[in-house]
Amino acid sequence: MPKIKEIERTPNPDAMRFVLSEPLTNGVTRSFENGSEAEEDELAKALFAIDHVINVYYVDKYITVTQDGKAVWSELLRKLAPPIREAKPNLNLEEDEEVHATKEVLETDDPRLQQINQLLDEQVRPYLLADGGGLKILGLEGNRLKVHYQGACGTCPTATSGTLYAIESMVKRIDPDLQVVAV
Repeated sequence: MPKIKEIERTPNPDAMRFVLSEPLTNGVTRSFENGSEAEEDELAKALFAIDHVINVYYVDKYITVTQDGKAVWSELLRKLAPPIREAKPNLNLEEDEEVHATKEVLETDDPRLQQINQLLDEQVRPYLLADGGGLKILGLEGNRLKVHYQGACGTCPTATSGTLYAIESMVKRIDPDLQVVAV
């Protein structure tokens, strides 16, 4: 059972990141946006059973829980700690292939999408992870790159402004006509 080493604020006032003393996964990212998505995951299911939890995102030694903004963090943290402490590490999980990009994106032969995904892996996702979140590429429709923020980034005010602008600036180096849209 992992111990909680630290609880960190994220740039999103509605999300907190728990740092554990041992990993829950071996680099495998788990992202859940509601309780029905979490039915097969004991930790996420237990966290969604707590009122006000709207998102659970975890990888390695980090768990990010996002609330609906209606709970007082000091009270909610007391409810979140027990299921996190009781979580059993699963170092044999296989990565959900579509956690960072849809199947269509992963199987594309469009060199722009391949370059964009690599760029995000190298220059964006590590920083989002440090803030308790991630980014999934949903697809490219014409010149519109559709992305979806995960974890703390999903409801973060800066994600739809500053971060989105920075990502668009980066992908414009690949194709100057691209627009990035968060959905």
